[in-house]
Amino acid sequence: MATLDWRGTGITVREPVLGIAAQIVLLAAMWIVVGLGPAAWVAGTTYAVILSAILTYALLRSRARSLGPAGLVTLARAELVGAVTALVTMSTLGKPTPTALLVTLATVALILDAVDGQVARRTHTESPLGARFDMEVDAFLILVLSVHVSATTGPWVLAIGLMRYAFATAAWLAPWLKAPLPPSFARKTVAAVQGILLVTASTQALPPNPTTLLVATALTTLTWSFTRDILWLHRNRPTRPLNARPQAPA
Repeated sequence: MATLDWRGTGITVREPVLGIAAQIVLLAAMWIVVGLGPAAWVAGTTYAVILSAILTYALLRSRARSLGPAGLVTLARAELVGAVTALVTMSTLGKPTPTALLVTLATVALILDAVDGQVARRTHTESPLGARFDMEVDAFLILVLSVHVSATTGPWVLAIGLMRYAFATAAWLAPWLKAPLPPSFARKTVAAVQGILLVTASTQALPPNPTTLLVATALTTLTWSFTRDILWLHRNRPTRPLNARPQAPA
């Protein structure tokens, strides 16, 4: 396949295009194995196209020549999330959904989350684009899993998947929320726990009460983590003395 050099800048958009192709191949394999319906096909394909468009824009904006080896691992994770999205669409519409396949795909996506970071560090290819890509794939997987679990546990589970997006929306109204946070092992642990607990709930192997307790634990820890970070950002937000006058532009 051609490199698809964007207007001679050296920035390639081949990887986002390959992502669409990989997603279609994965959906086709699932169609053969479990019989994806039209709505699942539309959901999976739409996800892949939107992902490709966002990645292309991000590559151009960051002037990055490619996603790099770690980014390719994240891209593979993203396509698995697209497959989970297709299966959750089937489930939401009341169609028979292979739980084992859904759980397997989500589990592999979670395992690869630990791989892309290792690859980035070992190849010295860490980048803001790669970190943001990884974070957004995680967030969308949590959203999709929360939609799936909410069908049997209750709509309150959606708060887990929507919290990250509510925070991002609030940051547009309160720019101090966009400030970088200090590294936190607790934050990373809570983020990882969300996926593990939601996948466990998705197996439907536990009785209703333990499942509810499991998901409630996920929501409680996530709420604590977000509250903790918001309070830190509020305490450290930039402030200007009340009697200070704005400077005229140079």
